[in-house]
Amino acid sequence: MVDEKEKKKNIYEIDKCPECGSSQLVRDYERGELVCSNCGLVIDDSYIDEGPEWRAFDSEQSESRARTGSPMTYTIHDKGLSTDISWKNKDSYGKSIPTRNRAQLYRLRKWQKRIKVSNAAERNLSQALQELERMASNLSIPNDVRETAAVIYRKAVKQNMIRGRSIEGVVAGSIYAACRITNVPRTLDEIASVTRVKKKEIGRTYRIMARYLKLNILPSKPDDYVNRFCSKLRLSMEARKRAEEILKMAVDNDLTSGKGPTGVAAAAIYIASLITGERRTQRAIAEVAGVTEVTIRNRYKELTEKLNLTIEE
Repeated sequence: MVDEKEKKKNIYEIDKCPECGSSQLVRDYERGELVCSNCGLVIDDSYIDEGPEWRAFDSEQSESRARTGSPMTYTIHDKGLSTDISWKNKDSYGKSIPTRNRAQLYRLRKWQKRIKVSNAAERNLSQALQELERMASNLSIPNDVRETAAVIYRKAVKQNMIRGRSIEGVVAGSIYAACRITNVPRTLDEIASVTRVKKKEIGRTYRIMARYLKLNILPSKPDDYVNRFCSKLRLSMEARKRAEEILKMAVDNDLTSGKGPTGVAAAAIYIASLITGERRTQRAIAEVAGVTEVTIRNRYKELTEKLNLTIEE
């Protein structure tokens, strides 16, 4: 019995051939065998395929046959692990539910919604994450940034940082921090435009969160903003590359330290648009970058003088 157990040692732990010592092992799921590709030894002939028992020939079939739910997410208060009773009045076979049973289904659906949020803390978290989703959608923020923002907000709740502050302000601070961490920067003005909290309050909340939660956030760089600003201004790839080159020269000459990254990026884009003949006005660039025309003019003057750039206006 002991020999049999030794023989049936966990197959997933085998990483070398017992015969020749090669690590080039092939798992043949069709035959259920683990084979050494070097010497041909069949190490195990009862290999278990842990995949699905069905086959699919396209993504649509795969989705319709899969019996697993969506992955866990921090953007929902219960991490997406709870169930929902569908609003469609149909059973598991797709048949319509009789009218006499619909009142009972309505009551079940109502109580299902109520028991999903058991206490005040969960209710607040649910409201905050819904607000986070709304703001992120308005800012066109990708899912990985939303997940990061949700994790930061949950940490803030654990540290009891919500007390005395508005939920909306802490959510806005979490989104701003997440954008900085994931290198998908959004300015404080952009975040303030989708919330009722003032820019100053968001900045203050963000600094407190960064200190108490020990968030390792590096200062944002001007080149982080170039692609987004150029897309909004409908500039070509040549203009983007030119702007990035100007910013690289500015960094090498230490012209960006102590200056707002959005202002420097806006000035570099303005110079690049003039060089490539895709001229954009200072006002148009200022509106996209969220800075004043005076800032662009000042940064433009510094960059052209220090980098010896000749611009034909």
